[in-house]
Amino acid sequence: MTSLMLDLPAVHDHLRRFLREAVHGAGFQRAVLGLSGGIDSALVAALAAEALGPDQVLGLLLPWQGSSPASLEHGRLVAGTLGIPTREIDISPMTLAFQQALEQAAPGAAPPDARRLGNVMARCRMVCIFDAAMAWQALPLGTSNKSELLLGYGTWHGDLASAVNPIGDLYKQQVFALSRHLGLPEEVLTKAPSADLEEGQTDEADLGWSYELLDRILVRAVDQRRSRESLVEEGFDRRDVDGILDRVARNHFKRMPPVIAKVGPRAMGADWLYQRDCQL
Repeated sequence: MTSLMLDLPAVHDHLRRFLREAVHGAGFQRAVLGLSGGIDSALVAALAAEALGPDQVLGLLLPWQGSSPASLEHGRLVAGTLGIPTREIDISPMTLAFQQALEQAAPGAAPPDARRLGNVMARCRMVCIFDAAMAWQALPLGTSNKSELLLGYGTWHGDLASAVNPIGDLYKQQVFALSRHLGLPEEVLTKAPSADLEEGQTDEADLGWSYELLDRILVRAVDQRRSRESLVEEGFDRRDVDGILDRVARNHFKRMPPVIAKVGPRAMGADWLYQRDCQL
């Protein structure tokens, strides 16, 4: 689909400049991100290393006891390729301590299912990232792409939390294309996308659709503002169209800042929107 095609050199240059201006404009020189060994974090790390300098970007390796050994291996590979420093923190003790605290608070209650525990792990990882950002005087970078953000495929205040996200307007297929353009390691380019919170888990199995189909429908519905009927007329299955777009609508709350009740003349978000508002 033509709309998913990018002028890769131009986008590369734009995102590199965006990151430099966003980080420096906030008064920081450094950035921190979770380096999962997947394509999204690898691309953000590569852009940040170019924008800020490799020594100004810290990649956190945050395994869980059930993580695939390949995730750590690929995270280290990306860091080594880019020349950025890393720090490894095992989130298993944090996660298990929370699980134990729940059991003590409600003896006999059913333990958290895989989805709840996955959210806990994602938030434990974000605790580590934000703490490292404070200790290192850095900004935490987001690694969620546009496909994930639209579908709400991420943990609220977990992997969806960040100060700056350079790939939030790139569909997953565009992430792959730009990553190939930057020459990221083949091992990362060819692996199945996964949050790596459960053994054998993959994004596409969780979502129920391939990223290729998701992006073809999303780019038409979101970027081109096409109706559901026009997508069905084009040949897409109505169940896919309705299922995907219903999920986008259902997860809109995850893409919004906290809703603040307006009482005074200048409420945060409603009236106090831009950096210039702070120039009192």
